[in-house]
Amino acid sequence: MPSAPGYKRDMKQERATQLARGEGVDNAIRHKARRKMVSLGMVKKGQDVDHKVPLSKGGAGTDVSNLKAKSPSANRSFPRNPDGSMKK
Repeated sequence: MPSAPGYKRDMKQERATQLARGEGVDNAIRHKARRKMVSLGMVKKGQDVDHKVPLSKGGAGTDVSNLKAKSPSANRSFPRNPDGSMKK
């Protein structure tokens, strides 16, 4: 859906919201892991990169042995806590 005419995004507010959600450092690690998997040819467009041991549980961020390709629906269907971390 297109934005209203003259609409301007408030990037400072969006960044503050990201940090409040805890999407700061871990998000950068996830992007780096995806770039690494793409460069190695291990993930295709439309696939997600899954951390076998989640970052919230102390998993290695960009270690290839901790990464695998998954469909978006399979990778995003884990039960989560209110802070976004995975439930046990």
